[in-house]
Amino acid sequence: MSAPTGDAPRGLKQATVARATLFLAFWLMISGWASADLPVGLAAVAGATWTSLRLLPPGGSRVRIVSLASLVASFLRQSIVSGTDVARRALNPRLQLRPGFVTCPLRLPPGGERSAFCALSSLMPGTLPTGTDEHGALLVHCLDIGQPVAANLAAEERLFIRAVGGE
Repeated sequence: MSAPTGDAPRGLKQATVARATLFLAFWLMISGWASADLPVGLAAVAGATWTSLRLLPPGGSRVRIVSLASLVASFLRQSIVSGTDVARRALNPRLQLRPGFVTCPLRLPPGGERSAFCALSSLMPGTLPTGTDEHGALLVHCLDIGQPVAANLAAEERLFIRAVGGE
């Protein structure tokens, strides 16, 4: 693996500057503005920038802002609804829990986007992706298998695919 060269295309230079700026801002937020820490911070920024360019090379962003906003709004709404349901079940012992696993077929192929979707899905109260079955469908542990977990995840996956530039 080699570092970017001086003959790098304009897109690479812009990506390098943008990422380095973000990493520097992050460093300054967590470490403060002490000048004694700046050499270490600059080394960390250089390393983080180089690593990010190697692992995620710059290219045309496929993220669709409007679709991403829809995904965020849906996620927040679903989090509130799910969180309220979990709290209600925890505080009212008469409400029956039917914990178990639900199989949710995914359209996303194995890889980074599927992993990102599973990570996002794991933040939903009351459900937890646990792996895949022999057919590649997502196995989700939930508090109540009677809830429309698979349908909700399918809707979230559609929003996610649109947000990251699919469809």
